Amino acid sequence: MITTDICVIGAGPVGLFAVFQAGLLKMRCHVIDVLPQVGGQLSEIYPHKPIYDIPGYPTIKAQELIDNQMEQIAPFAPTFTLGERVEQVNRQPDGSFLISGSAGTTIRANVIVIAGGLGCFEPRKPELKNLSQFENNYVHYMVRTPEHFRSKEIVIAGGGDSALDWTIHLAGIAKKVTLVHRSDTFRGAPDSVEKVYKLATDGKITLLLSHQLHSLEGNGHLDHVRAVNKQKEDVQIPAEYFIPLYGLSPKLGPIASWGLNIDKNAIPVNTFDYSTSIEGIYAIGDINTYPGKLKLILCGYHEAALMAQSAFKQVYPAQKLSFKYTTVNGINSF
Repeated sequence: MITTDICVIGAGPVGLFAVFQAGLLKMRCHVIDVLPQVGGQLSEIYPHKPIYDIPGYPTIKAQELIDNQMEQIAPFAPTFTLGERVEQVNRQPDGSFLISGSAGTTIRANVIVIAGGLGCFEPRKPELKNLSQFENNYVHYMVRTPEHFRSKEIVIAGGGDSALDWTIHLAGIAKKVTLVHRSDTFRGAPDSVEKVYKLATDGKITLLLSHQLHSLEGNGHLDHVRAVNKQKEDVQIPAEYFIPLYGLSPKLGPIASWGLNIDKNAIPVNTFDYSTSIEGIYAIGDINTYPGKLKLILCGYHEAALMAQSAFKQVYPAQKLSFKYTTVNGINSF
């Protein structure tokens, strides 16, 4: 059995920052994640994607951010269980929690911090003819290795940040990039929208707005994507690969049966300290919900900091917390 002060469920950027904030207050953490590596969605789905809203970094790649955070928490020597899902959480007579993993790991902790991002997630698939015939080789719901598309003809579908960001990034790698969107406006960041329009104007990508996808076509391999434009005309788009980026469909999995209040696949929290309806369990990052919630990494960082201050009282009920700035106190390992 693993014994720790805090069990952090989720090894994404917010979960890792929770480890850092806990470490500053001399609380030990064990991190468990269903994915086989740390980094959450950043490492699993878009490790090469540039991130623009991390303070102090005009731009930083997703995997680089995770690598930096792992270096940041190294002095606190956190322990990890990866590739295993939390199945059960049971309160013990002394007030602690016993956490059971799907592969038999058991963890005893005074505090649980759920930082599971979107929980168990799966890509939203478009409804179009012949999709399943090409899924294994020619359809990619996420971009793990951009170099895989070098000198290829690709069609990206979607109108959010992910579709815009990968269109911008792959424009300099692929032979031809076509971005197809069913609307004539985008949901993504205005700066990214502006860059996509500029690429289209310069002839570096093909932009097809107000187009409805119809089917994937080819004999043994993908040859083209069929769509219908606003005038109800059939459009054939040459393609070697199809990348639909419509976001992720969240599924809480076993978390939904732990007795927590659940609201539309999210966990309501008290914004004083991001505690849940169960004392000693906190939820931070994309998995929580509250009025004014923004699903941004930097907001999750803020939530982690306030959570740690509250968790200290659970771990050390007899001690008084004296908050000090790291510029004064430094980073002291265990």
